[in-house]
Amino acid sequence: MNWNADAEAKLKEIPFFVRPAVRRRIEILAAAAGLDRVDLQFFEEAKAQFGQK
Repeated sequence: MNWNADAEAKLKEIPFFVRPAVRRRIEILAAAAGLDRVDLQFFEEAKAQFGQK
C-alpha cells in the first residue's frame, strides 16, 4: 500500500510502539474501501474511527 507524504508524516506522530498496528489497520480499511493509496484525508477519517483525535 502506498502512502502520500503528508499521511506518512502524520503516521510518524503516532507513538512508535503502536505505529505498526495503526499502519496495518489503516491499510486494511483503505483496501476495503478500494483504495491503493492512503492520503491525509483518509488517514484522518480512519484515525477518527479508532477514537483518536
